[in-house]
Amino acid sequence: MTTASLSYPLDKHGIATSATIFANLGTAPLVEHALRNGEGMLSKDGPLVVETGMHTGRAAKDKFIVRDAETEDTVWWGKTNQGMSPAHFDALKADFFAELGKREALYVADLFGGSQPEYRANVRIITERAWHSLFVRTLLVRPTETELASFVPEYTIIDLPTFRADPACHGCRTETVIAVNFTEKLILIGGTAYAGEMKKSVFGILNYLLPARGVMPMHCSANIGADGKTAVFFGLSGTGKTTLSADASRTLIGDDEHGWSDTAVFNFEGGCYAKVIRLSEEAEPEIFATTKRFGTVLENVVIDPETREIDLDDNSLAENSRGSYPIDFIPNCSEENLGPVPANLIFLTADAYGVLPPIARLTPDQAMYHFLSGYTARVAGTEIGVTEPEATFSTCFGAPFMPRHPSVYGNLLKERIAKGGVKCWLVNTGWSGGKATVPGIKRMPIKATRALLNAALDGSLNAAEFKKDPNFGFEVPVSVAGVDSKLLDPRGAWADPVEYDRTAQDLVRKFIENFEEFADHVDEGVRQAAPTAA
Repeated sequence: MTTASLSYPLDKHGIATSATIFANLGTAPLVEHALRNGEGMLSKDGPLVVETGMHTGRAAKDKFIVRDAETEDTVWWGKTNQGMSPAHFDALKADFFAELGKREALYVADLFGGSQPEYRANVRIITERAWHSLFVRTLLVRPTETELASFVPEYTIIDLPTFRADPACHGCRTETVIAVNFTEKLILIGGTAYAGEMKKSVFGILNYLLPARGVMPMHCSANIGADGKTAVFFGLSGTGKTTLSADASRTLIGDDEHGWSDTAVFNFEGGCYAKVIRLSEEAEPEIFATTKRFGTVLENVVIDPETREIDLDDNSLAENSRGSYPIDFIPNCSEENLGPVPANLIFLTADAYGVLPPIARLTPDQAMYHFLSGYTARVAGTEIGVTEPEATFSTCFGAPFMPRHPSVYGNLLKERIAKGGVKCWLVNTGWSGGKATVPGIKRMPIKATRALLNAALDGSLNAAEFKKDPNFGFEVPVSVAGVDSKLLDPRGAWADPVEYDRTAQDLVRKFIENFEEFADHVDEGVRQAAPTAA
């Protein structure tokens, strides 16, 4: 039984099931289903609050790509992109389809990955949980009724949290599996209730398809200033992509995933997925407001079962608590979900070593170097076993989602920077005056970061006096109106400059060591953009 017609029925996928199919339901019906199914609670202010169980983040080590004639020479194989044999995938697919046949109810959502029509992918997501269907419908681009009437899926994602994989039979690592088959255009997700796996699977599809069409896929946020100019913010989780792009004075294109074509920066999504742990109404009013709206889904946020009050400061369920909400919950979002090609690129990092300045100007070669490096640092207390800052390098600021070799994305970026005369900036939202583990050392004030960004984006920062950083070679402003000059000089902010020098050189060596795998794939100018070891 199907509750609404599907222009492309499930039997065309080879799926045989007697389940009731709930197709393309809206927000209110999906919330009703989730509550009726016991999948979550409604908070007193309206959001649906759910728990994801053991997996509160991506299961990166359990993701595999089928290694076959299509992918053998196009995928960057290694620790990030692990191979699965076609035979193992066939066994996994058979068992997934068998499980679909046992379900009493399934939810189907037909959606677009990508807001620019020429470059979007038609994606069907089949789930066993109503809230997963709500999540993915919130995060991707929703077709119109007319588009749904003739919708034919190009890619299909099947998400079964209750499925348990068999490593011996399915060629995976554990009972959790994310298996991507680019030849069959099918992704199977099992053994995890973390909804972000679906979103990132669509990102992976577009990251595979678009470079061949000359479009740059990016793990970034993007917004537009009053001057009509677009800014793109690259950064790993926790560096401030969502926070800094949700600026009330600028128009939001999107907070996480975009493409850069010849004519536009376009959002891959129709929603936002923000970290909400310790979310501050004062610092992030636009995002905070979404935690009090019907239609928002809050993952792993603690809720009082009696009063239905939520506690955003309680991390007992997860440090990675998140909220997903339609992009139009942000008041100043772009109606078209896209904007002009960028005038400024910002590389965000949260440097827990206290070495990098709050802002630096990059040459195109330095921009490619830092793009391929993708640096940030983990901080003690956020992950088990991390007692000192730990450098993290994720090439292209999104290695887990990049199927192709990083040089493919790096060269595309460099070409587009040169073509558009784009200004490039490195912004450190991390710590100043010492390592994050030192008592009393604080993170960069968000007001200072915003002031520096505004000066960069409105062009006034280009008129400032700059000096060359002796370790990294990029240009650092000496003074900026409204910003404490002590923040601009990271060495001067340390009580012990000698200790700063030692720490800085330690970080330089980490950069150099990390970049060795890319050195043969870039030109001499990029190699010369490396930091200098003493």
